[in-house]
Amino acid sequence: MEPVNVSSLCRFSGMSRANWYKTRRHRKRRSVDKDLVLSLVKEQRRLHPRMGGRKLRDVLRFPLYEAGTCMGRDRFFELLRAEELLVPPAPKSCRTTNSHHCLPLFCNLVRDLAPSGPNQIWVSDITYIRTENDFVYLALIMDRYSRKIVGYHCGDTLEALGCITALSQALADLPKGCHPIHHSDRGCQYCSHEYVNCLKKHGLKVSMTETDHCAENAHAERINGTLKIEYGLGATFRNADQARHAVKQAVWLYNHRRPHASLHMRIPAEVHREAA
Repeated sequence: MEPVNVSSLCRFSGMSRANWYKTRRHRKRRSVDKDLVLSLVKEQRRLHPRMGGRKLRDVLRFPLYEAGTCMGRDRFFELLRAEELLVPPAPKSCRTTNSHHCLPLFCNLVRDLAPSGPNQIWVSDITYIRTENDFVYLALIMDRYSRKIVGYHCGDTLEALGCITALSQALADLPKGCHPIHHSDRGCQYCSHEYVNCLKKHGLKVSMTETDHCAENAHAERINGTLKIEYGLGATFRNADQARHAVKQAVWLYNHRRPHASLHMRIPAEVHREAA
């Protein structure tokens, strides 16, 4: 390649030599910044396949600062869009709630209640995970203040036992003297005598949705969607063991690595530990 005649280029463009070199350094720096950002985004997407751009930018803020890279929001999203790294819309899901039963029902105790700390309100839900031959069913309990998943179980049936196992896990780490309100939809698992008795035995008040089940249990519904959309649990797994392994990994990543907008981009496990 022939060497660039800077003097000729400057005369042709009407640009000073100093300005030409400054522009070239700027272009080179933008290229380096772009390559760094893309490599960091792809690294995070291996852990969080469908994490949104806003959270990605927050997660990458410190490593970019350490590298001396400054990229504004608009340029960051333009880069992701150009590289086809923006997250496409999520597919619609189906319901697993059976509220047509003769079991006891309870009032919604949390409709206008905002927790001021962890272990005041727990929200729960159950969802399906598809395998090649069948389904497994994931029962989750989340602390509404910290957004941490405090208990979960991935079982082979929709029976109440899976929800009770998730509840037992949550209760095992509950500090002494704490009695959160347990909120759920009116699914038969949560209305079962075994489940309600377990709640009452440990001093937890029982709260349930009344009319609009999705809206009244939106926090729990949202966590199921997040795990499916951002962490791949909406995929079809080869078998139940593979699905359970994916659930374990997804819950850990959600609790310990994913920033949450309502927590001012902090991590659920960190907020739960510090506030408690």
